[in-house]
Amino acid sequence: MKSYKISYYVLYVMFAAIIAVLALFFMGGDAQGDAVLPLDPSIWQPAQTDTLLYLMYILGAVAILVTLIAGVVKFGASLKENPVAALKSLSGLILLVAVFVITWVMGSDEVLNITGYEGTQNVPFWLKATDMFLYTTYILTVGTLVAMLFGAIKKKLS
Repeated sequence: MKSYKISYYVLYVMFAAIIAVLALFFMGGDAQGDAVLPLDPSIWQPAQTDTLLYLMYILGAVAILVTLIAGVVKFGASLKENPVAALKSLSGLILLVAVFVITWVMGSDEVLNITGYEGTQNVPFWLKATDMFLYTTYILTVGTLVAMLFGAIKKKLS
């Protein structure tokens, strides 16, 4: 019950941080100085874009860390009780790694011709990484929808 209360409070702290950063993003004014991109002055450039991006990076990293730690703890606990079930619990992780490898191979490494872009990320590694994450997101979204559909069908039939 204690872990439930901790996760409950952490969830609300995260909601508060997200709402605060979104408020800063939408009501924080326009970018000034070096933060202004010289592409098109008619495009709105919020002042707190970096803050929003950093929050998303932090939340993504926390989600990955918590997932990995919880998986290792669960695996360790179930390994003592039921080794076969513990090894089966790794199947999801193995499948995710396989999806990452397949989507990495599917990704394009062709350098893009972007007008006005002079950054350093338009290189084959980052292009393949971006494609990998996009394709993985698509696959996981479709997998989630299929699992929800089959779960609902199974529940209705039983």
